[in-house]
Amino acid sequence: MLRRGFDELRRSLDNINLITTDVFDTLLLRHGLSQRSRLVAGEDQFARFLRGQGSAIRPDELVRARLLAERFAYRALNMEGGPGEVRLVDVIGRQLAILGLSESLVEKRLAIELAIEKRALFANGELAMLLRCHRQAGIRVVAVSDTGLPGEKVAELIDYFHGPGLVDRIYSSADLGASKRQGELFSRVLEAEGVPASRTLHIGDDPVADCLVPGRMGIKTVHLPKSSAKRLLSRADGAATEAMRRIRHHSIRSRQVRPAANDQVSFGRAVFGPIVAEFCLFLWLYCQQVRSEDSTLLFCARGGIGIREAFERLLLSLGLPLPLRRENVLISRLVAARSAVVTRSPVVLDELGREFKGASFAAVASALGGRSYDLPAAWRQAFEPSRFFAMLDTDAGRAVGDDIRAQNDLFKIHLQQISGNARRIILCDTGLYGSTQRLLAAGLPDRGFETVQFARCNYKGLSEDHFPKVAGLVVEDRLYNPFKVRTVVLRYWQIIESLFEPAIPSVRQLGMAENGAVVGNSGDIRYGRLDPARGNPLLAGALQYIDDLSGGAEALRDADRAWSKLKQAITNPSEADMIALGVGPRSVDFGRSDVVHIVSQAEQAGVRQKLMSVKSQLWREGAIARDFPRLKPALLGAIEMAHVLRGVSARLHR
Repeated sequence: MLRRGFDELRRSLDNINLITTDVFDTLLLRHGLSQRSRLVAGEDQFARFLRGQGSAIRPDELVRARLLAERFAYRALNMEGGPGEVRLVDVIGRQLAILGLSESLVEKRLAIELAIEKRALFANGELAMLLRCHRQAGIRVVAVSDTGLPGEKVAELIDYFHGPGLVDRIYSSADLGASKRQGELFSRVLEAEGVPASRTLHIGDDPVADCLVPGRMGIKTVHLPKSSAKRLLSRADGAATEAMRRIRHHSIRSRQVRPAANDQVSFGRAVFGPIVAEFCLFLWLYCQQVRSEDSTLLFCARGGIGIREAFERLLLSLGLPLPLRRENVLISRLVAARSAVVTRSPVVLDELGREFKGASFAAVASALGGRSYDLPAAWRQAFEPSRFFAMLDTDAGRAVGDDIRAQNDLFKIHLQQISGNARRIILCDTGLYGSTQRLLAAGLPDRGFETVQFARCNYKGLSEDHFPKVAGLVVEDRLYNPFKVRTVVLRYWQIIESLFEPAIPSVRQLGMAENGAVVGNSGDIRYGRLDPARGNPLLAGALQYIDDLSGGAEALRDADRAWSKLKQAITNPSEADMIALGVGPRSVDFGRSDVVHIVSQAEQAGVRQKLMSVKSQLWREGAIARDFPRLKPALLGAIEMAHVLRGVSARLHR
């Protein structure tokens, strides 16, 4: 195919006025070095430079910060779904910011990036010769690249290998905020060049971005693919580099020693402090890619209130700027469900069916309407989701429907008050499934909702159609996997909810204050009006850690150790861990006053009955540690081995 592509370019290109060429892996070829190995080499060189400036930042810390900055930039860009590109100068700037390094170092790091590229690239002389011939024949030649590099840096690389005058102009996706893969970059090029698609020829290596997309636009294409051997060599190089990086990182991490935590405050400081700080760093990196002029970040009551407190303190401690508008929002699954009921969306029936299994229609009506109703006998029947909308349309259900609409109207006013006409509304919450996102998107389709959470997991077994708009910044997995330490929160998720939620009721009822502001039964949740750490020693300790934090590198280092400690505390708890992680009864919410116990009260029962009851406990390891101190090592070992075998099986079936 490669030779056929060159043969096509050797022919006379009748009716072609413009040639656009991809740059990397087309006009400039690589020696087989992967992107990961080039990045590691660059950060090694940058670390040496920093040492000369008196900085103690290690290469592995630079690599990790760079990878995190890239990861969350692309995640935020993809969540928005529109045109755009991640600029390398922004990624480097964020990398430096979370490590406490001066923004003035961006140009130095960018220069190192180009120096590494100059050693990793070589000229595609055959293609250059053909392009020069066509250019001499009067055809304009421009370079079009999906890259984080600005056009001037791409020009520097092309001139370094090919000399000046090979191309007439360079179009970089980083400069234009548009990519080839989405087609927008080609549209911008055609408009700027004043040439129709039918008289344009594009050359590139990517079958989608360089062939399929422009081909659909009417642009003629020539495919110059990389050989299979080069692709395999690059992947092998990347895998080897990543393996060595992990080994080096683990050896450094394993030498770190921290004192054990003996109470909830010190446990919160030593363990949850770094974990929360890491999450807040991830959130900041994500938000940095968001255009602030038409977006709003909303922290959801209740869990988002604690997250907001930690987030604002981290920004203050590390001096991280964020112009994005931020507000706390009176929201709950119940409030969101009302909006989906008003639009008669079937997604709300899934949620109601799961939440009110075994309850009556009257119970669902009372929860959604916000009060008790005098309803006929039919409403005392067991709730069947498929009949609910029809029941609301009856004479008896009309009052329920009116109350639901009135509450939903108040929420829409509240949303307008705190987010204005923001095109992009980012909800921030704890997790897991993203029901609020799913329900609001169905109930308010004219608003652009997305959700960032601590973790994302489909524990409900319902549809994942909304998952492209729900990001778990720390964890995204189906189940706890012993090979992924951060998934341990899926073994005992209630500890994360309890960590962030202040001691206020869930939002059930909205009203209008005299000043026209929408208020809720949960009280004044505006930032600074309540202390989410009051009565919450774990969060109080975590906030102490954040307040004393000297830099992002410290947080990331400490987080690795903290996650290992948390995994041990959850899966094999000591007596001190049981005290530190003990969570009282949790409210069921969704308009109900019921509560559930994380570890039910011990009963006078035999060993068999206690063993049978373990399955119903929300924190099974905690129940075993309490009820079976002698059998604890064997029972917990068996549970962990079962998860190990499941993890191995999952890997084998990928």
